[in-house]
Amino acid sequence: MSVEPRSETAAGAEGLSAIRDRPREALIGFDFDGTLSPIVDDPADARAHPGVVPALRRIAPLIGTVAVITGRPAATAVEAGGFADLTGLVILGQYGRERWENGVLQAPEPPPGVAEARAKLPQILANAPEGVAIEDKGLALAVHTRRAAEPQVALERLRSLVEALAERTGLAVEPGRYVLELRPPGMDKGAALRALAAERGASAVLFAGDDLGDLAAYDAIDALRKEGTPGVKVCSSSDEVTALAERADLVVDGPPGVVALIERLADELE
Repeated sequence: MSVEPRSETAAGAEGLSAIRDRPREALIGFDFDGTLSPIVDDPADARAHPGVVPALRRIAPLIGTVAVITGRPAATAVEAGGFADLTGLVILGQYGRERWENGVLQAPEPPPGVAEARAKLPQILANAPEGVAIEDKGLALAVHTRRAAEPQVALERLRSLVEALAERTGLAVEPGRYVLELRPPGMDKGAALRALAAERGASAVLFAGDDLGDLAAYDAIDALRKEGTPGVKVCSSSDEVTALAERADLVVDGPPGVVALIERLADELE
């Protein structure tokens, strides 16, 4: 397993021990893009790493709750991950606003601001650099600059325009790896993780992520630790985002490292 020893913390070691001691009461959660799936130029082309489904299939019967918490629509994550036949998996999509479990999808109606942003965003991006694309997530809209000639320059050029649109439509802006996402406020991966942990009565919590939107889940684990629930923050590392590695208990080498971590944990529990 590709884990950097320097990044393993005492609190993280305590969290892993708690998961091993009481696995049936533990919660382990994962982001999708960049964590279970390699980052690709077109989000529609994203697919889970080949080792993900076999690893999750092994770990699901051993752990109380296994979850994927993603900004993608839950149904999209199910399809891109190949998760439809996986039992014992909870997928919280749109930062927790949608839920897929045992083949059943629960999804609310989008707030009015999303429809307004959907109508106005193409006009705002009319003069954007070539390669900039809009991803419609139903409950959210994402502006991707990865395929632009200068992705970071394009991102910064568009940031103020997207933020102004968010303010007018009552939406929040979530920055990420060459992406600005417009979504309803009030829900993030941290809130979703905490709600699921409370629902399941989790005795220990692990979350693995790779991007800025995953920092809220790290905040949730820090808060849970203060309340007495052990936790582990795992970073699926990349050269594009370093903020998570600086706060993580374990740093693994992208999706292959996440798969190796799941497999190691399954080995120990079996």
